[in-house]
Order: sequence, then structure tokens, then C-alpha cells
Amino acid sequence: MNVSEMLKRNSRMFSQEVALIERQPDKNLRRQITWKQFDERVDRIANGLIDRGVRKGDRVIQWMMNSINWLEAYLGILRAGALALPLNHRFTIQEVKYCLDVAEPKAIILDEPFTDQIEALLRQFNSVWSGSCIVVGEEVPSAMERFEDLIAQSPSRPVEIEVKDKDPCAIYFTSGTTGPPKPILLTHKNMESTAITGVVHGLRKPGDIFIILKPLYHTGDKMHWFASLILGGPAVVQRGKITPQVILKAIHEERITMVMLLVPWVQDILVALDRGEIKKGDYDLSCWRLVLFGAQPIPPHLVRSFKKHFPHVEYEVYYGLTETSGGGCIHLGIGNEHKLGSIGRPGFNWEARVVNEEGEDQRIGEIGEIIVKGNGVMKEYYKNPERTAEAIKQGWLYTGDMGKMDKDGFIWLVDRKKDVIIRGGENIYPVEIEEVLHRYSKIHDVGVIGFPHDRLGEIVGAIIELKSNEAMSIETEREIVQFCEENLPRYKRPAKIIFDKVIRSPTGKIEKVKMRQKYLGKSA
Repeated sequence: MNVSEMLKRNSRMFSQEVALIERQPDKNLRRQITWKQFDERVDRIANGLIDRGVRKGDRVIQWMMNSINWLEAYLGILRAGALALPLNHRFTIQEVKYCLDVAEPKAIILDEPFTDQIEALLRQFNSVWSGSCIVVGEEVPSAMERFEDLIAQSPSRPVEIEVKDKDPCAIYFTSGTTGPPKPILLTHKNMESTAITGVVHGLRKPGDIFIILKPLYHTGDKMHWFASLILGGPAVVQRGKITPQVILKAIHEERITMVMLLVPWVQDILVALDRGEIKKGDYDLSCWRLVLFGAQPIPPHLVRSFKKHFPHVEYEVYYGLTETSGGGCIHLGIGNEHKLGSIGRPGFNWEARVVNEEGEDQRIGEIGEIIVKGNGVMKEYYKNPERTAEAIKQGWLYTGDMGKMDKDGFIWLVDRKKDVIIRGGENIYPVEIEEVLHRYSKIHDVGVIGFPHDRLGEIVGAIIELKSNEAMSIETEREIVQFCEENLPRYKRPAKIIFDKVIRSPTGKIEKVKMRQKYLGKSA
């Protein structure tokens, strides 16, 4: 059953029950729709796209901020048999042009704030494009169409487009942490797989309420929402800036049971609690049963601190890539606190191995590349058979992540293959150093990269973001150096320390490529 069919079934079975709630407290916004309303609007969007020339297999770009409209547009595109291409709302005009060139879309659905960039794009690159531009908003240029007008003018009749499991349904552009964004082609089967995985791993039940905090253009929260979709459970779309107060207030007011939190958000919550800026007593959080961690390595000390403040909340760690249709191909599993620091074991209906350069299994404890196999593995890198063949071999996806497996089958992430620092012939994994530095009380965030060195090849450099109440000083640097001397072997200690903000993507990943560009002038 594909995700469009899941929605259609929910419309029949739970027609008057709430499907989605959208909230943005700073604008006094809260609205909700039922499964029947949701399904009818998706039918209208699909029919509207078809009436405007979109056919099965065509591509439709989405350049939108999180909202109910985002999910309506996404499912409308899929129901029309087309491929959805969600774009990062932080993309530059050049990056959007790249995506347009790759996708050759038949239509674009965008939020009103992006209309100026699209118009400038067409002017700047002298683009000749005859597709439809559909705008969510009120101020719509004359050459574009209003989203609500399309819905109002289109019929709500069922869409008769046959969609098969192996048919492609979306192209996702990676976050670019290891280079330029790569277009990844996912299928309807991939999406169904993530929905099932989310139900199994999260011990989901119909009464659970999930909140969407992360950007929907990414495979993270949307894929977790698919677990709500397959169960017919409600979800909340939180708009606006994400702060500790916003998160806790939403849990309190909407009776949220499940949240996926990025490491920076967890850090912000813990700091705010420790400073007394927020008080748990102001919120009823008894409904909150599970927090999902993912998108990056999770420092064990952070989980321990979180559990001290929220002992009743269970936690689960997800590992995955866009190429695996999001997280879950490897997961820690609820109740495995004794393996804190591990990313876990293969997820439901997945396999995972740690292999050497020849693709042979490494021994227990030896570092190698993590490879995975399951229904969530992408179809291909779009229009790039050579790169696809490098990544997928005999059904196994080579992730580019380095790890090791213990005797119990738990996998421990070491680092990205491309981020390994080679100092005098020794392999150094930045994640290990970042985890140690995160334990120092004055540090809010840290990213480690290699700096060139004439004799050793590379040395360790740490970009350190101090907590807001800490001042940068020679004394602070000396304290950090001493901390490293006490906790790291000599060859792993940072030889260079830079006090600056750590560059992270909207999904919380440290952007090592951009850090190397900034501090080294290197593009890879």
C-alpha cells in the first residue's frame, strides 16, 4: 500500500478524526483538518496538476516551508503519478537552478516568499520554461497561479492513475555534507518501508501523536510521519522558530507522545533548564513517552543529561541516509541503554554489515565501511548509473560511513569515510574527538576537521562554539588544551583551536564541506 492509498483508506475509516494540526504561536495560528478534508484536497491538487499537463513520471518541484499545505502538495503530486522534488528552503538561486536543470520539472509549487527568487532565476539564466508555477499565498505574480485557486477550481473525483510499488515517486537532493547535493530517486516501496519501520521501531499505537519539527524537505520527520499515516494517527506541524519553550509548550498543549529532536535542540533544552530559563513544572509532560535521536552521532553524555531531566521518556536512536529513505536501517532499540553510544543493530527487515575495501566482513571490533540492505534502499542516483553502481553492489548500499561491530551485533559509528583525518599515517576519526570535547562544561558545540601540515600531512583542528555565557579568552583556550591532554592521546589532540559557530544544516548535521571551505578554502 503506497502512501497515497494510506491517506485514501484513512479518509474512509477515520473520516472525521483529526489528521493534521498546524501551529505557529508567534502568529497566533492554529488550524486542523480531518482525514476526509485532507484526502479531498489531495484529490483536487492531483486533478489540478493533471489538468495542467502533469503526467505519470513527470517531475514537480516543491519549494515550501513546513505546513499542512506542504504535505497536501506532496501527496497530491504522488497521487497524480508524478515525482515530488522537495527543495531545501535555504538553497541559493544557483542551487535551485541546478535542481531545475537536473529535474526538468513540469510544475513548481512554492511558497509566496520564494516567488521573487524564481522570477529572478528565470531572468538571470534566461530560462525558457512553459510549466506551471503554483504559489501558496495571497500575493501571486500574474504569470503564476494561486494554490487555493487551483484547489477550488479542480474536481475532487478520485484519481485513476495506476501506481506500482517499484514506480519512482520522489527525488531528494542530499544535504551536501560530503559534496554537492546528489539527486536520489526513491520509490513507492521505499516510502511504505519507512512507514512500517517507524511503527515497529517506535512501538507505535493509534493513540500516539507525533510532532513535525524538522524541515519536511528532508527525509527525517516526514518519514516518521508516514508511521502516523499508516496508523491513521494525528500529527502536529510546528511552524516558526524552534526553541525549548516552543517544543515543551507544544508537547503540553497538544499532548504530544513522540518527538524527534536534533542534538542542538536537546542542548538548548538542557541549558535552558539548568539556567532556570524554563521550568518543567510549567508544563504537563506526562503524555511524552518517546524521543527519537538521529541525523548525526549522538553524544552519550547528552542522552544521560536528558534522562536526568526526563526520566520517564524513553529514547530511540535512528541511523540512516537519504539513500535509505531516511533513518531506521540501523537503530538502537528501546531499552538498550547499556549500549549507549552505539547506533544499534539492523532495523526491522534490514541487514547491516561492516566490511573492508574488498567488501569482506571485518572482524569484531575492526573498523570498516557500514553497508546495508533492505526495502528502503534507493532505486538510484538520478541519471547517474556510474555513481549508482559504485554505491549499490549486489543489493548492498555502501554508506560511506565507517564503523565497527561488537560481539552482540551492535554497530558503533566512527565517522564519514571522507572526513577521516590522516596524521602521520594514523587514521583519526573526528567524531571520537567531538564526543570528548562535548563533555567539557564550557563547550556548546564542536566540529573537528583536518588542517594541512607539511610534515604530518594533516593535523586535528577543532572549531569550538562556547556556551552563550562563556567568553572567548586565552585562559579558556588553555583550559580546553589541558582538558584534551587529560582525555585524549597526544596524536588526537587538536593542534589548532578556532572559536566560532559550528556550521550545521537545518537537519542538524555538521557541514564539514562548508567548514573546510571556510577555514581551508577547500571544496571537498
